[in-house]
Amino acid sequence: MSFLDVAGKTFLIVGVANKRSIAYRIGKHLEEEGASVIYSVRSLARRDGLAALLAGCEVHVCDVESDEQIQQLVSAVCHQHPRIHGLVHSVAFADYQDFSGKFHEVRRKSFLECVSVSCYSLIALANAFKNVLDPNASVVTVSISTTTMAAESYGFMAPAKAALDSAIVFLAKSFSRFSEVRFNAVCPGLLKTSASAGIPDYAEQFLYAEQATLRKRAVATDEAAHAALFLLSPRSSGINAQRIVVDAGMACNYFDSDIVRHTLAGVWPTKKD
Repeated sequence: MSFLDVAGKTFLIVGVANKRSIAYRIGKHLEEEGASVIYSVRSLARRDGLAALLAGCEVHVCDVESDEQIQQLVSAVCHQHPRIHGLVHSVAFADYQDFSGKFHEVRRKSFLECVSVSCYSLIALANAFKNVLDPNASVVTVSISTTTMAAESYGFMAPAKAALDSAIVFLAKSFSRFSEVRFNAVCPGLLKTSASAGIPDYAEQFLYAEQATLRKRAVATDEAAHAALFLLSPRSSGINAQRIVVDAGMACNYFDSDIVRHTLAGVWPTKKD
């Protein structure tokens, strides 16, 4: 038996976008461990685009902003799988098109949409699947390494992820009234994913983050996926309502001597009136 003990168990993964998605890597690793994996994607077009990548897999379509579609997803999954042992929530969206880069100017519609997709969708899915989840199931969402650093170009996604981080605590408490279902978040540092490409100035921030790690090498998507795999397994049964940070030590290394030296060697910008 594999150490993870997920063989023969069934997992639902919501949010695969392409082969670079952390959700996809989690699914592939689960399959390699002998688990049955069900996928849910946002639209028919996305499912068609993933046809080759997920060939032979069970793939459903669900827009997580629609309660009706979430219920349809539950019905479709239950038809074949009366019990699932884990759920992965890897869904986030922020419309940066009209964002000025100044947080206080974020539009109400854009902010609420971001929270709805990136945070509330987990609550809606958990509630909808509460009678399908095994009493000892594990729910894992994908957050970010920190929500208290004001990276300007990241805009309003960080506050939405902060809401997500809080939501796992409240979900864990709510579900503890009738089950031992666990809720945790994998919180990676900056990754090379297609979703990240939509964040303004992300390439520069990624390169900086890489230098800020202790090993001077960025976090790989598989490293975050491996952490999620552990949280989905019964081997992490004592971990609940937690954020597992996967950042290769970046959070403790902002005063790295090389970074400080290179920064001070530059020209400091003049503060504008």
